[in-house]
Amino acid sequence: MAKEIERKFLLENELWRDSAGAPRRLVQGYFETGPCGCTLRVRDDDGEGRLTIKGRPCGFARSEFEYAIPAADVAAMLEEFCAPRIVEKLRYLVEYGGFTWEIDEYLGDNSGLFTAEIELPAENTEFPRPPWLGEEVSGIARYTNGALSRHPYRLWQQ
Repeated sequence: MAKEIERKFLLENELWRDSAGAPRRLVQGYFETGPCGCTLRVRDDDGEGRLTIKGRPCGFARSEFEYAIPAADVAAMLEEFCAPRIVEKLRYLVEYGGFTWEIDEYLGDNSGLFTAEIELPAENTEFPRPPWLGEEVSGIARYTNGALSRHPYRLWQQ
């Protein structure tokens, strides 16, 4: 079984931009899944289609299964099954201290939100904290992309 071990943070500043490569545009749609606690997502990653199923989080880890699917299927699923539960963002990769950080700049209804994620080989893995890293939000439900698809960042202030 595939496991994802991930930590998520807000950003303290924009110093990360100096080390970032060109961004990829991601469009992610979320299906209604009921009370199972799992996440079912379809993603257009710069023209590459992915279907992802994630289990209920347990600490920083959760089961994850991901499959390549045709881009035309992604477009159809986004429109038919996911609208309006869609998250759009630009993803930048930044290398720091031997780890790859994924910096997400959210667009649309989540504009103004920036997060940094790091995937780790084990929950207790130590990693150096970059100077641009802010507050940790791992485990805070409203920062998950699934939650952002249902209650966007722009509505948090209302």
